[in-house]
Amino acid sequence: MSPAEAVRVRRVYEAPEPDDGARVLVDRLWPRGLSKADAQLTEWCKDVAPSAELRRWYGHQEERFERFVERYRAELAQEVPRQALERLRVLAAKGPLTLLTATKDASISQAAVLAEVLQEGS
Repeated sequence: MSPAEAVRVRRVYEAPEPDDGARVLVDRLWPRGLSKADAQLTEWCKDVAPSAELRRWYGHQEERFERFVERYRAELAQEVPRQALERLRVLAAKGPLTLLTATKDASISQAAVLAEVLQEGS
């Protein structure tokens, strides 16, 4: 399995699994009702999360997802998010990487976009 194939997306509220590898929360806000002990994170990578403005605009409305992806990818090209994304690439190169989000539907979250970006190797 290549490092890019080892990137998974899961909800942070799901119980950790042995094959999660590095568990990284990619939300800007800490998930409600979750203790740091229960999360069992390798790290919390806030700098790769969408800006507060973009997050509020998107509101996890599925009909806005395509435009969200475009705007979020543009944000990832900025200096601080780009450095945070590089950190995720380093973790993915070392073994399995699980990107965690509190979003109800992880398939239309920033974690899904990040996994796609990491798999592209860009």
